[in-house]
Amino acid sequence: MPLIVMCGYPCSGKSRRAEELKVYFEESTERKVHIVGDGSLGVEKNTVYADSQKEKNVRASLKAEVERKVNKDDIVILDSLNYIKGYRYELFCLIKHAQTPHCLVYSLTSHEESSLWNTNRDAADEYNQDIFDALVQRFEAPDSRNRWDSPLFTILKDDTLPVEAISDALFKRKAPPPNQSTQSQPLSSANFLYELDKITQDVLMAIFNAQKTSVPGDLIAVPGASEKIELTRNVNMAELRKLRRQFISYTKLHPTENTGQIANMFVQYLNKSLH
Repeated sequence: MPLIVMCGYPCSGKSRRAEELKVYFEESTERKVHIVGDGSLGVEKNTVYADSQKEKNVRASLKAEVERKVNKDDIVILDSLNYIKGYRYELFCLIKHAQTPHCLVYSLTSHEESSLWNTNRDAADEYNQDIFDALVQRFEAPDSRNRWDSPLFTILKDDTLPVEAISDALFKRKAPPPNQSTQSQPLSSANFLYELDKITQDVLMAIFNAQKTSVPGDLIAVPGASEKIELTRNVNMAELRKLRRQFISYTKLHPTENTGQIANMFVQYLNKSLH
């Protein structure tokens, strides 16, 4: 059943709101409510969030735990920072595959307010100030215009949680169309497959070659695309090939009539996946 994704700065009240939602749904429905978060994994935040690889592993573990718990009967609340838009997009793809609705609850606070709450915590629960500031700086605020951030409920610290509206968004709204990885759809033509293969390979080679002379943060132009690749780190060919295979698999099931858009579509896909 539905997934509720919490989002916000460190120490912005996400866990308090998650508990409020848990109590509400347990009292108003007969469903089990599972909270999945850093706490349930025993995450040592000052160790994990100081190391990008450890943080990436934690995000993968949280996503896997959500995937295990999402079913036809229960409600899952993901109580973590969820500050990367690409990660929220991955969660959206997960719920599409599970054919269940979701929503985002954004606990909106200022940097100063959350920092004050952080310093008032017990020492064991407090973020180091450098790590706290870095997480705030990296935070990518949700935008309801993005389908993976919608429906979006933005909550200020003194707001009453709109539990009924959240409930309606989860139970009175149709689930997004399934991620059709197992559903066959006709391909447009043999020429389309040829163009898809050739264009994506050309984009990969352009990125690979550009990285020899560029630095993270540079915008990389690729053949046939008006949009540019935004790389914040070096990406090896193995990762690029894996993303290319995923894109081709998806695009085979959702072919476009305009092959001239393939390069831009691939660039957009890469930019989402690599951030």
